[in-house]
Amino acid sequence: MEKRIYKAFKALGEPTRLKIIKMLSVQGMCVCELSEVLNMLQPRISQHLKILKDAELVIENKEGYFVCYTLNRDALKRLWQGFSQFLEADIKELPGYEKESQRISSLAENEKITEIKDKLKKQC
Repeated sequence: MEKRIYKAFKALGEPTRLKIIKMLSVQGMCVCELSEVLNMLQPRISQHLKILKDAELVIENKEGYFVCYTLNRDALKRLWQGFSQFLEADIKELPGYEKESQRISSLAENEKITEIKDKLKKQC
């Protein structure tokens, strides 16, 4: 699940792709419509759509000679639910977070961190 979250957020981390997602939340659109609305060349729109499609955030529907793109609302819902579960999970139980979990546990005993916090408290 974590890999899918990373891929989706990476896809959404680019402003143009986020705009495309918003446009598709209004209505399904083909490349030529997105190109017109976003004032961009069709090949650039197609590149962004490919990344969004690879991240499973949009669905491609062929309608005659045109390809219409729509939001994959089910995938977006699963992404949000998965991300929420990830945030709520105990870090001690997450695979790949063993070192970070140990470091968090030892922060209170870390002299360097304690010094920095003490200095900051005195400044406030």
